Amino acid sequence: MAMKKVETTLEHWVFTSRWLLAPFFIGLLLAIIALLIKFVKSLATLAVEMFTLDSDQMIISILTLVDSALIATLLLIIGFSGYENFVSKIGTGDHEDRPAWMGKVGFSDLKIKLIGAIVAISAVELLKAFINVNQFTWQELSWKVGIHTTFVVSGVLFAVTDRINESKGGGGH
Repeated sequence: MAMKKVETTLEHWVFTSRWLLAPFFIGLLLAIIALLIKFVKSLATLAVEMFTLDSDQMIISILTLVDSALIATLLLIIGFSGYENFVSKIGTGDHEDRPAWMGKVGFSDLKIKLIGAIVAISAVELLKAFINVNQFTWQELSWKVGIHTTFVVSGVLFAVTDRINESKGGGGH
């Protein structure tokens, strides 16, 4: 009987320990604020300089904004879904603005979304490098292409692994 009480208490503490993750997810959401400040600064700079920038510089400035938006979206998805998967459900009820994916993104889905966002961010960075191709050596460009290719292959392997896992009934969704 005493062992059962110890076991119950231990399980309670293990279950309650999930709240130790909450500050991480809140921190990710706060990081969006820092990213927003950088985004507004970049947007203001673009607005002021748009008539003096050549088209390549304009495209790079816009791609930098796209990069920031992708990273902010990634942080939001990880913050929301991580909190809901590991800490507690977010009680929004039937709010009309509740994103359709909220509450439905499992750990497996989160991995795929994460690698997809990383591939997209990498692609934007690669495009920026190709627009400024004269500022890079062929070795630097080769490394950028190699790293991007690694992200793409990793993403495909994650997806294939998840598909195999789903077909065996261990989907985790």
